[in-house]
Amino acid sequence: MTTPLTIAAPSSKSLSHRALMCAALAQGQSVLEGILDSQDLTRTIQCLQQLGAGITAHADQLVVQGIVPGLSKDSSLKDMNVGESGTTCRLMLGIAPAFPGTYRIFGKGRLHDRPVYPLTQALEQQGVTVKFEEKSGCPPVLVTSTGLPGGEVHINLEQSSQYLSALLLAAPLAATPTTIYLEGTSIASWPYVALTLETMARFNVPVTLEYRISTKWQPCSHAQAASFAPADLRLVVQPGTYQPQTIRVEGDWSNASYFLAAGAVGQVPVQVTGLNPASAQGDRAILEILIQMGARILWENDQVTVYPSALHGIRIDMNTCPDIVPTVAVLAAFAEGETTITGAAHLTLKECDRIAAPVAELTKAGVTIQARPDGMVIQGQSLSPGTVFLQTYADHRMAMSLSLLELGGFTVRLDNPGCVAKSFPHFWEYWAAIRRANNI
Repeated sequence: MTTPLTIAAPSSKSLSHRALMCAALAQGQSVLEGILDSQDLTRTIQCLQQLGAGITAHADQLVVQGIVPGLSKDSSLKDMNVGESGTTCRLMLGIAPAFPGTYRIFGKGRLHDRPVYPLTQALEQQGVTVKFEEKSGCPPVLVTSTGLPGGEVHINLEQSSQYLSALLLAAPLAATPTTIYLEGTSIASWPYVALTLETMARFNVPVTLEYRISTKWQPCSHAQAASFAPADLRLVVQPGTYQPQTIRVEGDWSNASYFLAAGAVGQVPVQVTGLNPASAQGDRAILEILIQMGARILWENDQVTVYPSALHGIRIDMNTCPDIVPTVAVLAAFAEGETTITGAAHLTLKECDRIAAPVAELTKAGVTIQARPDGMVIQGQSLSPGTVFLQTYADHRMAMSLSLLELGGFTVRLDNPGCVAKSFPHFWEYWAAIRRANNI
């Protein structure tokens, strides 16, 4: 039997953002181990430093000295450049108004087309003044705050669950308890809220999640909450203090997905280490998806090994794991039969339109694929390998997922391979090992 190629999973991007923010809001010094090194995390660090956090690097650790409320007497406008990080943008947009002042949150590229309006509506309910400088509802945005009073807040999460995470992270700094009522007909990417709640709990900030039965509210877990309508959910956060911690960030299931997929469609098994089998990360679903498609998988502690397998098409709702849709779309091209991806309408608001982009680029490789309003349909078939020139749309997940075509015999030429630096600067070094193992 062929010895598996072993790859260590990079640290979770989502948890790295949240750990940094909670540490910055804590009163005292935290030590964070394994924070992801990427452009997006650099933006988050810079924004937190703007608020007064002290963040210094020591080997594999970041030492974070929390922001001291009221220490800064600087009332001047603070510019927060979030680059192309949607997570930094939305979470900082919620956190910054917890500290009196005026903040301009802006970025570049497609970020200025990514909506934040439901979040700014909620901030206005908290007395924050909001001014959009260019396109209504999108960055750049100017916010002025005298601090958060707490009370009732209503928020719609149909576009993004990051709006709720932003409110939750800031809520302990409010003057009175904050009760957040959810609205709308659906919640995009609920597992990311679970990551926020989990990280806040690690810094000793409890959040009460409740569902409504008739006129009464009852506590529930975040896993149970996923089955309720948004209008029947609320979250209650008491004023309090984040407590400094020493924590290590677990591996990233999103960025591991490319290597797990490579194990299934390549010639050599791939073992990925450093993954939490009980993780709240929604993209852990890549394992179940691979199993449903017929992949052979072996779990051992924090190690997952995927073996070369004959895959078949499936029908899958990917509302809770949108970041791995491009990965699954390429997997489906290798599978026999039809794969239908649903529940992912919010993908049109990502770094690029992640419905239209995979359809356009996989079509260039001869894949029969059609867009649908909330996903896509892919017909697995024998492909004719050759050289393909593909667009990344400056989207890191497009670049990494399209590379999987190399395992089908294609020579892949990407217009912007460097865009992976957004979340995984060392991806191409890892991918070189995949290529060598498969004699590419």
